[in-house]
Amino acid sequence: MAHVNRDKKKLLARVRRVAGQVAALETALESDAECVDVLVQIAAAKGAIHGLMMEVLSGHLLEHVVAETSATKRAQEADALLALLKGYAK
Repeated sequence: MAHVNRDKKKLLARVRRVAGQVAALETALESDAECVDVLVQIAAAKGAIHGLMMEVLSGHLLEHVVAETSATKRAQEADALLALLKGYAK
């Protein structure tokens, strides 16, 4: 997971964005916001999580699948990613 350590600053910024979106969602619910406003906050939080997921996923794909020299290890990593994506897509 060298890519996670290398990209830590960027990833933490995304995590903080997620936290901000979730905090805004909590505030909207606590302040009896209209359902449309709550839905907008949910969509924003989902988008922030999705952005974080894509950032880590692309780093993993490039470093642990594309650049992997061992065909066996590359296939294992690809299988692990497919399983992850199947679960994520539910």
